[in-house]
Amino acid sequence: MLNRAGDVWTADFQGLTLRTALQPIYSISHKRIVGYEALIRAFDTRDTQILPVDLFKLPSSDFENLLLDRLCRYLHIRNYSGIKDELNWLFLNVSPKVATSGNPSDSFFAQLLRKTGLPAHRIVMEIVEQPTDDAERLRETVAYYRELGCLTAIDDFGAGHSNFERIWNLSPDIVKLDRTLLTRATEDSKARQILDGIVSLLHQSGCLVLLEGVETRSQAMIAIDAGVDFVQGFYFRRPSTELSGLERTPANFGQLLDEYKRQNQVTFDPTQQVVNFFERFFLSTTDRLCSGASMADACENLLNQPTVSRCYLVDGNGLQIDETLVSHSARNLDPRFRPLEDSSSADWYRQQYLRKALAQPETLQVTAPYLCVTGAYMCVTLSLGFYHEGELRVLCCDILSTPIDPRVSKD
Repeated sequence: MLNRAGDVWTADFQGLTLRTALQPIYSISHKRIVGYEALIRAFDTRDTQILPVDLFKLPSSDFENLLLDRLCRYLHIRNYSGIKDELNWLFLNVSPKVATSGNPSDSFFAQLLRKTGLPAHRIVMEIVEQPTDDAERLRETVAYYRELGCLTAIDDFGAGHSNFERIWNLSPDIVKLDRTLLTRATEDSKARQILDGIVSLLHQSGCLVLLEGVETRSQAMIAIDAGVDFVQGFYFRRPSTELSGLERTPANFGQLLDEYKRQNQVTFDPTQQVVNFFERFFLSTTDRLCSGASMADACENLLNQPTVSRCYLVDGNGLQIDETLVSHSARNLDPRFRPLEDSSSADWYRQQYLRKALAQPETLQVTAPYLCVTGAYMCVTLSLGFYHEGELRVLCCDILSTPIDPRVSKD
């Protein structure tokens, strides 16, 4: 069943020859390889490659599924042990169905590591995207690998059954994002923002993030901008059964990061341009408020700026004072969200821009673009804390970050 030619191992399974293919995984910040994903490649008697999906259809029972899974892992670890690399990770795929069909305390894998001498801390066990009805058994299996000293990863996050529910249940060390997230981000700016948000949430969950399926230079730049930790894909290196020399696979991260820096120098902090432009309007408005002018009169110049949607005043407890002043251009916003427009007496204390303005009076604060709850449009909010008759107040102003759609009727 197992064959060896020098340092390379192959295996026989139902008339097919199985070989290990490795694909490098790169750390963007380190600008080098930090691991390899092991993939199985099957060939028939004429040395024609068989699709992996067809290979994994061959087992007709749970026993044969388990046998094929163990055979693949044995082959991969044997081949990886022959590579002159004593540092980087080996990513091994394991199906949830296989993981939950066996005994979590089965010693096969531990014995395999002892036999090959490969340390457990260099193994990343990937739970590939497949449904399973036994979530508890899957959790026990992941805990078993973790107790051995392996890292764990969730594969294909964002597709099918790999979602935040699986993240919460399994607490993986690494999350691999499904390539469909990247292809959509390549075509749609909203999908790109969602990708950025997913990466941020996963980091907050304590997971490192790997983006797979990077096939073009523009996709590599999207990966860099999204803040992922690791990348994998044809743009850097295709999987290869030629295992010698893989550790010397070059990458052009120096050029990519230089390009990223050039692109982001001009817009490194675009919000600062907003602050610089509006600061004089805010100072003039707060001076007029302190001199006794009404909110409408004091905010007149602010509201006449074409990108301003609304102005409102908040007290030291975060409660809005009086009604919101809406600019003429903002009155054309989507009427479907009119139930959200009236924000008199609203409590804005949860908003970071409000708390920062209260904590740092006389300093104009600005947010990153976000979805405004009063109209479901993208905006940035400027806020300035100031004292009026001994009481701390905050003047807030929403700035549209995207133009208003002229097709939206105000009626």
